[in-house]
Amino acid sequence: MAERPGGQIGEKPPTGAEGQVLADAGEGDATQRERLRLDTLREYRLMDTPPEQAFDRVTKLVADLFDAPIALVSLVDDCRQWFKSAYGLDVAETSRDISFCQYVVADEQPLIVTDVLGDARFRDNPLVTGDPFIRFYAGVPLRAYNGAVLGTLCVIDRKERAMLGPTDLTRLEDFAAIVMAEADLRRTAAERDDARHMLERALDFSGIATWQYDARDGRIRWRGAVAELWGGDYREALTTIDGFFERLHADDREQVRAILEESVASGTPYATEYRIVHPERGVRWVGVRGDWDVRADEALLTGVSIDITEQKSRQENANLLMRELHHRMRNLFATVSAIISLTRHSATDVDDYVERISSRLDALNRAQNVLLGANFMTGSMHALMREVEAAFPRIRWTGPDLLLPENALVAMALLFNELATNAVKHGALTGDDGRVEVSWTQDKEGAEPRLFRLHWAETGGIAEVVEPTRTSFGTLLIERSVRNNLGGTIERRWEPTGLVVDIALPAKWRDA
Repeated sequence: MAERPGGQIGEKPPTGAEGQVLADAGEGDATQRERLRLDTLREYRLMDTPPEQAFDRVTKLVADLFDAPIALVSLVDDCRQWFKSAYGLDVAETSRDISFCQYVVADEQPLIVTDVLGDARFRDNPLVTGDPFIRFYAGVPLRAYNGAVLGTLCVIDRKERAMLGPTDLTRLEDFAAIVMAEADLRRTAAERDDARHMLERALDFSGIATWQYDARDGRIRWRGAVAELWGGDYREALTTIDGFFERLHADDREQVRAILEESVASGTPYATEYRIVHPERGVRWVGVRGDWDVRADEALLTGVSIDITEQKSRQENANLLMRELHHRMRNLFATVSAIISLTRHSATDVDDYVERISSRLDALNRAQNVLLGANFMTGSMHALMREVEAAFPRIRWTGPDLLLPENALVAMALLFNELATNAVKHGALTGDDGRVEVSWTQDKEGAEPRLFRLHWAETGGIAEVVEPTRTSFGTLLIERSVRNNLGGTIERRWEPTGLVVDIALPAKWRDA
């Protein structure tokens, strides 16, 4: 129901026909547009779904408003038109090649045919010569969020009618907008559910359990790798705080209870480690971190739990290494918790939230990869830049290889990620010809003050380089990484050729 009619877009119907094209269609490659349209139609997941009142109400209202026997919400795929809602018509679909709606979809504009028998395109159509004996058709596009036309909202009559006036056409288009608003609600909900499912699956594979504790009634809700961490009976045994304490090792209960009560009383973050008696695996060590999620009339303690038994068991033989690893885990938990909390307030929607979290966790992962490839305590500047270059191929870098401690490496990884992500969205990396050059030097021994100097220069972007009007969370993260974590200074200049950033830090890193 969406093939283009013969001739050019916007071509008038043959002589004697009363069909009227009401707007000029856009230009572009038809095959590419059709592929985008079909992909978008699949994205909405409406085809072949059961009837829904929200759509049926619209077709009934449209039929009543226009005093017409038939009103349809018609979705058009590559070979058929399928009716999400059909008022006054008993069939669920028809072939696309005999549909009226194909012209609306192909031309991406409304179509009104007041005298079907006088229109050469339709007079021999089986929907005209046979049931439902169409004599009048008025259809408007169902336009998706990206402009693709998925189908039509149409009114059909078995007798000839006068041309719709501008007011009636506007009303029909308003109802089409209502249909797409309903469809977008379902699309957004499906995308949200997909994102949630992906995050839950990631948690399952990560060995991390997430939880939410309501201090008012003692209820606990769990997600992620809960069965692995706490036991397969967690749904029955761990739904309340009393069940949680029952699973704790007897020697750790009072200490954990005191820490939790302090967090509840003061509203401070909750962080501890304790042993549990796992029903299948025996005594296990668990590390937890949580913070308060304050809503309109409630405050919920939300956090993560991770099995740290192996770390604990290795302490006897590698105390120094384990202390360093424990310190790094605490820093990582704190960084992730801060990113999650602050990103939640700066994100515009679920998709934006997932994208921002994923990008910043990728930056942390790059730092962890470098540390894991060395000795857990220090990492190579060159190794970090190779990780950055792999994620952002048009970044080029030069400078001496230095050994950075764990906290500095994480700060530099977050710094580069925010600068590179900003370049992709707003700076040099928006276009194919854009480039970023990164260079750094470290003053020689004896210089006063002895500084590490880093230069970031963007060129070739397609977007206009302007200073932002507001301070984003990404900017705050950059400032925090440079000033607070690294003890340095940062200067940004929005040159005509692109953003230039100069960073100066105390030179206290040794050569690799």
